[in-house]
Amino acid sequence: MPTLPDPVTLAIPAFVLLIFAEMLVARLKDRRRYCPRDTLTSMTLGLGSTIAGVLSGGLVFAMALWVWQFRLFDIGWQWYWFALAFILDDLAYYVFHRSAHRIRWFWASHVVHHSSQHYNLSTALRQTWTGFFSLTFLFRLPLFLIGFPPAMVFFVAGINLVYQFWIHTEAIGRMPRWFEAVMNTPSHHRVHHATNPRYLDRNYAGVFIVWDRLFGTFEPEREDEAPRYGIVKNLGSFNVAWAAIHEWVGIARDLWHAPDWRARLGYMWREPGWSHDGSRDTSDTIRTRWLARQQGKEASGWKKPTSSSSEPDRGAVPPQAA
Repeated sequence: MPTLPDPVTLAIPAFVLLIFAEMLVARLKDRRRYCPRDTLTSMTLGLGSTIAGVLSGGLVFAMALWVWQFRLFDIGWQWYWFALAFILDDLAYYVFHRSAHRIRWFWASHVVHHSSQHYNLSTALRQTWTGFFSLTFLFRLPLFLIGFPPAMVFFVAGINLVYQFWIHTEAIGRMPRWFEAVMNTPSHHRVHHATNPRYLDRNYAGVFIVWDRLFGTFEPEREDEAPRYGIVKNLGSFNVAWAAIHEWVGIARDLWHAPDWRARLGYMWREPGWSHDGSRDTSDTIRTRWLARQQGKEASGWKKPTSSSSEPDRGAVPPQAA
């Protein structure tokens, strides 16, 4: 099995340079795009994620090799296998990413990436420390069973992550229409990071936005509704450790107070915000209530103000328990 480089490691110098370049642009155009403490938190979380990846990487690769021995096909190293592996890995990422928003166990790790109320290139570095613990590597196992060599899969997965870096920015508006139709872009990913009811749990794509279009989870960014970033109940803190583990703490508290085993399973495997007594909000209940308000406004003949000084109607989003 050939030794392939790690695309993410190779791209780190470019990541740093681009972050500083975006900081300079923000300083000249809109200083609100960057908050020093928020950026430091993101970069510290990224460093911790890198260390966690190094510590668990050998075990993950060993698991991949063990699964690969049961492969259905012997796949070679020609370029077209790399291309197919890249496409299938991106589909696996879509499945993982959607699950990470719809199943609380996976969300407990992924929420770290969404916890910043700013949206810039440093946000891309805000990654989890607990990905191995939450078993996120399971989503790539089918690729090894098909027969794609682990080194090939991890290589294309690294390219996928490198691609996703540049879409974490407000400095780029929209790309050409054909590109927006096929690829994930800053516009599409701003929607994904938004907490507006219209945008919640949409645009899960890694590289190809076609998955969202195919599976009904696509939502375009609107000119009349600017994204509001963060999570439904924001942390209110720049504490790095709390950002890394707060949802796991929330799960532990809910398990301790749950009335029975059915509720305990629900607090781990149902959607974020689910509660056994219905006292909290999920993204579905938030969106349903928002849609009802919108329909009520339309029925009453309400029209959004057209003045350029008016604020867009973003809808009130109630807090969701951690």
